[in-house]
Amino acid sequence: MIFLPPKFYAVAAVFLFICSHTTCNLGARTPNVVIIFADDMGYGDMSSNGHPTIRTPHLDRIAYEGQKWSNFYSAASVCTPSRAGLLTGRYPIRNGMCSAVHQVLFPESTGGLPNSEITIADLLSSAGYSTAMVGKWHLGHLPEFLPTKHGFDEWFGIPYSNDMDLDRPTVTTLNGGKLGLWHTGKHWDEPMSEYWRVPLMQGDQIIKRSPDQSLLTKMYTKRSVDFITNNADKPFFLYLAHSMPHVPLFRSENFVGTSTAGIYGDVIEEIDWSVGQIIQTLESLEISEHTLVVFTSDNGPWLQFRTQGGSAGLLRGGKGTTWEGGMREPAIFWWPQSIEPKIVHGIGSTLDLMATICSLANIDLPAKIEDSVDLSNTLLLGQDSPRNEMIYYRHQTIEAIRLGAYKGHFDREASDRGEIKLKAIYNIDMDPAEAFNLWERYPDIAVALRSRYLEHRRSIIPVVDQLARRK
Repeated sequence: MIFLPPKFYAVAAVFLFICSHTTCNLGARTPNVVIIFADDMGYGDMSSNGHPTIRTPHLDRIAYEGQKWSNFYSAASVCTPSRAGLLTGRYPIRNGMCSAVHQVLFPESTGGLPNSEITIADLLSSAGYSTAMVGKWHLGHLPEFLPTKHGFDEWFGIPYSNDMDLDRPTVTTLNGGKLGLWHTGKHWDEPMSEYWRVPLMQGDQIIKRSPDQSLLTKMYTKRSVDFITNNADKPFFLYLAHSMPHVPLFRSENFVGTSTAGIYGDVIEEIDWSVGQIIQTLESLEISEHTLVVFTSDNGPWLQFRTQGGSAGLLRGGKGTTWEGGMREPAIFWWPQSIEPKIVHGIGSTLDLMATICSLANIDLPAKIEDSVDLSNTLLLGQDSPRNEMIYYRHQTIEAIRLGAYKGHFDREASDRGEIKLKAIYNIDMDPAEAFNLWERYPDIAVALRSRYLEHRRSIIPVVDQLARRK
């Protein structure tokens, strides 16, 4: 009999424990990655997050089998900067994808995500992954900024929001000679696809203007299923960014009237169906245990549209704000046999997908991606989240900072003048609705928030404002 030193058995035990909780068995391939990104879906719009009339059985299932994060944040509260943050792992202020002039990119914009930026798709592609983007891009519609210039082998979708390229003569006539209030026009109440001349694209080619928007979710789902099926025998990365529930709201015939929550509920239930199709495909191909699926939203609900917008649940505010309802999003991670099922109350962000995916795929994280935190030990081992803060930008201004349980709101006008004026502190673990200002009770927290504000701002190097570039 051969006797080995005690240290050998200790090391072996640790190795076996880690392997039993992850996919690190010898010869295992790196995981496939699927990111499903809703548009303007609120924190409270899943039934598993408390919505009383919208049914989301597929999302509820993967939330139960995987991890549901209750403190997960988008990088911004509007479309363009939030998408830049997800794909690059950097606050959008670092790459010019937020602006003091315009909130998002428009059809007349000439800017986009700089080619100097590194995306998740760039890194996975360099590691041998097949990569595809399906759905709404909104990081630049000119040829040099399209998904195929940022690491994606293929793209099918629309270049910006589905409410852009508005056919103004048609809509002016429809509204009786005037557009009226933007969020109350008749074109929203009874939308028709031809009111918007948004292009449907494949690669760098426009397939059609004013596509039938009631079929977008189905078309995106089919393209995604086909990509997964065609790449089932090798590592792949799919980024599926739905156009909905951003207004105008459309759903296919099968989902008309399925929800008692009205057309908005119908749209969410069709997105839930789409999630179910993705999961069913992974399971039928027997690759679900090799695939990480992430579901979240780009920002909070567009509250101005009332019942055509979503719900942030008990959170305050919505899209376009730095209240919790604007940036705290529904978030689910699903990876059978690898993820430790639980509800995670620690802080996470779309910014962290970059570092987490790189860790899982054994890719070195580039040094410039300083805002992304590796969440893999939380996913695989159930450890506490390593992220302890969130910076809340609106345009190019820091409006709030979260440090642990405490969130401080800064005076925007003072910030624009170069001053730091803290106007509110909330304990959002105890008060997620941000109802009770505790500013006078926590002078030490106020000092820490101001210090972090200064430290973060010193790390920002001025770059070209991509959203301000116009024809």
